[in-house]
Amino acid sequence: MKLISWQDFEQLELRVGRVIEAENFPEARRPAYKLKIDFGAEIGIKKSSAQITDLYRPEDLVGRQVIAVVNFPPKQIGPIMSEALVTGFADAEGRIVLAKPDREVPEGAKLI
Repeated sequence: MKLISWQDFEQLELRVGRVIEAENFPEARRPAYKLKIDFGAEIGIKKSSAQITDLYRPEDLVGRQVIAVVNFPPKQIGPIMSEALVTGFADAEGRIVLAKPDREVPEGAKLI
């Protein structure tokens, strides 16, 4: 494991957002969804591609809060420009389980 400085950590913008749209992303190389996530007034709505199809259905994602990195440069993924990296953990079978707050927090709240 590589150690980083506190200053490195402070540069990451890990923010809470609410999924407002989720749909299949058939153009992706690996199974994925296209998401629109609302990060509140300061950051706004960002698009993301998320490889979370094993455990989630699009209709189950809408309204859910997620944690994402919002200050990576945008990345072209097929026909969409991904603007946020949704975070999660691999379970024992390698399926991605979303990282999320255990209670509701305001959209745009920063992980501290």
